[in-house]
Amino acid sequence: MNLLTGDQFSDLFTTFDHTAWRLETRRAYNADSEAEPMRRWLAGEPRHVYDPFRGWLDMVRAAIAEGKRFARVRIVAEPPTTYQRFGAAGARFNVDAGEDIRYLAESRASELKLPREDFWLFDSIRIARLHFDEGDRLLGAEIVRDAEQVVAANWIRDVAWHHAVPYSNWIQLEGAGEHR
Repeated sequence: MNLLTGDQFSDLFTTFDHTAWRLETRRAYNADSEAEPMRRWLAGEPRHVYDPFRGWLDMVRAAIAEGKRFARVRIVAEPPTTYQRFGAAGARFNVDAGEDIRYLAESRASELKLPREDFWLFDSIRIARLHFDEGDRLLGAEIVRDAEQVVAANWIRDVAWHHAVPYSNWIQLEGAGEHR
């Protein structure tokens, strides 16, 4: 299996035509770029836009300005894990940049028979199935164009989106970005 990494993976986010949609299913992600921001967040320090996420936010803003759409559904534990609370604390920057982020409880996702695999769906025609190692580190993305799998990914997107709660509602209900 050929996995896209580095620039090839990054190019997926600048070469789509209309929509980039993500399903996040893991309770934690182990990305080097998040280690220091998470440490600061756990210490109670404010999270700022100048974190290592600035490049992502600038890219989202540029895509939104071109009329493109970024969206995702995060499936979250009940109660949310420390990592999921950290992600929620920073999601406001993504939302401010124009990304639509929604949340769905694991129990509801299970009832809906949603898969436990992360993927991006680009323009409703191409899947970037994400692969991780045992330590929750991203190994890369497998590109899938098989019609049957793409139709299934579109169904997953539609079901998850319909049942998920918008970020602004979820953060009020859960207080998930707070330290506990």
